[in-house]
Amino acid sequence: MRTILNISVPKETAAEAKRVARAEGFASVSEFFRYLLREEKRRKLAEELQEQKRTFNKKTWKRLSSLKELR
Repeated sequence: MRTILNISVPKETAAEAKRVARAEGFASVSEFFRYLLREEKRRKLAEELQEQKRTFNKKTWKRLSSLKELR
C-alpha cells in the first residue's frame, strides 16, 4: 500500500530534482526519491558494518572454552 507524502521545496530544488530524475532515467521524481532513501539505508548499514568490523579488529573478545560460558 502506498501513502502520499507531500514535501515543500524551493522552485529551484524541484526543478533540479526533476532534471536529475529525468537525466538518470527514473520514471518519476517519486521513484528518484525512493531510490535516494534506499541508498541512504544502504549507506547507514555499511557504516554500521564498518563500525562492527573496527570493534572486532580491536580483538577485545573473550575466547570461550564451551557454550556454557555464554550464560
